[in-house]
Amino acid sequence: MTDKIPAAFLDLATCPPAAALTTLMPNGQPQTTPVWCDFDGTHMRVNTMKGFRKEKNMRANPKVTLLCYDPRQPLRSLEIRGEVVEMTEAGAMEHLDHLTFLYTGKAPYFGACVPAELKEKEYPVLCKIRVIRVVTLDARKKEAAS
Repeated sequence: MTDKIPAAFLDLATCPPAAALTTLMPNGQPQTTPVWCDFDGTHMRVNTMKGFRKEKNMRANPKVTLLCYDPRQPLRSLEIRGEVVEMTEAGAMEHLDHLTFLYTGKAPYFGACVPAELKEKEYPVLCKIRVIRVVTLDARKKEAAS
């Protein structure tokens, strides 16, 4: 079963002001990290670095939760429960530069966002998440029609 992201919440999936990815540690403890993400029409996509804790966690257990929200609208959020179906270095740098520009207005990631020297020891990994379950919240007060 795959849930679809409702059109009214696509804005949160396509470059939310804030997102948090929860993975599971080897001992079962949840681990949550702020991430940048986007939606390619099929998969939610996040980027991490090879060897980082969340990368290791997703390889060991592909079940994840991604919470997308706008801090200016605290009563509205999009929770995606999913499964990582692909982790690849192919295209990961381009994706990371794309996210960097979306979130910061600058690119490339190495140089414009973090020190360029890190490019020699950090290797981006593009992670595609299949959407399994979608939970939305919109508890904002609706304006009365005049």
